[in-house]
Amino acid sequence: MSGGGGPAWLVVVDMQVIFARPGSPWRTPGFADAAAGIARLLPAFGERVVHTRFVAPATPTGAWVDYYQDWPFALVPPDAPDYDLVPELPAGEHPVVSETTFGKWGPALADAVGGGTELVLTGVSTDCCVLSTALAAADAGVHARVVADACAGVSEADHRRALDTMALYRPLLEVVTVADVLAAGG
Repeated sequence: MSGGGGPAWLVVVDMQVIFARPGSPWRTPGFADAAAGIARLLPAFGERVVHTRFVAPATPTGAWVDYYQDWPFALVPPDAPDYDLVPELPAGEHPVVSETTFGKWGPALADAVGGGTELVLTGVSTDCCVLSTALAAADAGVHARVVADACAGVSEADHRRALDTMALYRPLLEVVTVADVLAAGG
């Protein structure tokens, strides 16, 4: 299914050191498998790739104050090494959208994809930033395919629950595989 808004854009959500590094409190099991799926997809999208990064705000406000009291290690500047993209999936010439929110869909990402209404979402974590991005995009009328085997969650059970939740939003959101995306030509 297609949203009819031109060619799809691959959105690589938060494939950062902080989620990959052994010993990180935010390490995401399955990160390497998600990275391998993303690497398989990249050539099919050419220039139509955007990377996102989760970064901490300079000064948390509202409920984020309590959040960073629970996760003080993450309250570092956006240029801290933990917030770097992993070297195996460098952005290169592709745009990078950094946000202090779980969901990455908003004006910056919409601008990066040229207002496109067809996304292919990958990355981490399925049950947080991918889910939040997918739901916000759907609310904005953007069709998204979430690539199950190019995402990873905090646990396999949470990954599955998030995918099952997103599947409820069909036809706005679809859960697919790397093979499905490649067979469709991107």
